[in-house]
Amino acid sequence: MKEFELKYGCNPNQKPSSIYMRDGSDLPIEILSGRPGYINFLDAFNSWQLVKELKEATGMACATSFKHVSPTSAAVGKPLSETLKRACFVDDVEGLDDSAIASAFARARGTDRMCSFGDWIALSDVCDVTTALLIKREVSDGIIAPGFEPEALEILRSKRKGNYNIVKIDSSYVPEETEEKQVFGITFRQGRNNFKIDRALLSNVVTKNKNIPDDAAIDLMISLITLKYTQSNSVCFAADGQAIGVGAGQQSRIHCTRLAGGKADTWQLRQSEKVLSLPFRDDIGRPDRDNAVDGYINQNEEDVTADGVWQRYFTKRPEPFTKEEQRAFLASCDGVSLGSDAFFPFSDNIERAYRSGVKYIAEPGGSVRDDAVIECCDKYDIAMAFTGMRLFHH
Repeated sequence: MKEFELKYGCNPNQKPSSIYMRDGSDLPIEILSGRPGYINFLDAFNSWQLVKELKEATGMACATSFKHVSPTSAAVGKPLSETLKRACFVDDVEGLDDSAIASAFARARGTDRMCSFGDWIALSDVCDVTTALLIKREVSDGIIAPGFEPEALEILRSKRKGNYNIVKIDSSYVPEETEEKQVFGITFRQGRNNFKIDRALLSNVVTKNKNIPDDAAIDLMISLITLKYTQSNSVCFAADGQAIGVGAGQQSRIHCTRLAGGKADTWQLRQSEKVLSLPFRDDIGRPDRDNAVDGYINQNEEDVTADGVWQRYFTKRPEPFTKEEQRAFLASCDGVSLGSDAFFPFSDNIERAYRSGVKYIAEPGGSVRDDAVIECCDKYDIAMAFTGMRLFHH
C-alpha cells in the first residue's frame, strides 16, 4: 500500500487527506481492521516510536496509551502487586502474571483512566490473548503493534461492531534521517530526533546525593522517553515501571509540574484502601467508575459523597476522603522519579516535586539558576542528573 486515503484531516472540513511515503515506497503498515483517521495515525506513529525506544532502552515489554498526540502514560511489563491490580481494575484477569505485554498495558492504561478514555494503544511486542481481552473491555480508538496472535486479532476485531482500528507495523522499518512538515504552506525540514536515551545518560549527577539505583534509572528512562513524544513544555513523574503523571503542553514549566504532580498524587491515592474499598454498585460501567474515583479523590465538578449523588454510584454512602487524610497518605509515598524535557528555571519545580515523593530527577541543565535548583535538591536529599539534551516535541 503506497497511499491510504483518510476520511478527513484534523477536522471534518480539512479535505482531502491521506498518508503516503514521499519516495513512493510502500507504507510500513498493514491495516487489519477499521479505517484510522488523521489523528489516529499521528497517535499511532508517535506511540510506536515511544514503545520501540523504551524496549530498546530497558529490554522489557512496553505499552503506552495516547490521546491527542501525547501519552497519558507509558509502562514496562513488571508484574503488578495485588494492590496495583485493584487500582488498575484488572484484579479479575486470569493469566496477567504470565504476560509481560499484558502487564505493561494494564499499567499504562490503568494510570490515568480518565485521560485514557478513547485512547490509541501501542505495544512493543506481539499482542497476545490476555492483552486483547484487557483492551476489548476498554473504550479505545485503536492499536498499533508489530503483530497479533490469531485469537487476539479476532478478539480485537469484535470491538466496535468490527470497526476497531488495528494497525500492524513493520518493526524493521527505519525512517529517513530528515523529516518535513508544512505549516501555512511553508515547508519545515529537520533531522529526526534520534537522540538515544539510556542508563549512561544519567551518569552526570550534580547533587550531593549521587545514588540512582537501577529501578530508579528505569523510571527515569521511562520518564524521558515518554517526554520525547509528549507535546512540550512537559514533565513526567514515574514510579515502579510506569509514568504516573504527565504534564503536557503548558507554557510555564511550573504549571507542567503542578499538572503532572496532581496526576501523580491522584494515582498514588487510588492505591489507598479508602479508594480501593469504595462500595460501587454492580451496574456501574467502567467509565462512570473512573469518573467517580476521580471525583472522590479530587472533589471536583460534583461531590460524589453528597446526598442525592452517591446513590448513583455506590451501594452505601462512602465517608469523604479528607485533605488531611490524603496528605497523610501521600507523605508515605517516596522514591518517585521525575523527568523534564527542558531545564528547570526555578527551584519552585523542585519544591512541588518533593511534595509528590520525588527522590530522583533527570533534566537537561543549562539554566542560569542551576545552582539554586541543585541547592533545593540537596535540601531534600534528591539525586539529580543533568542529561545535557533538550527533548522538545511539537
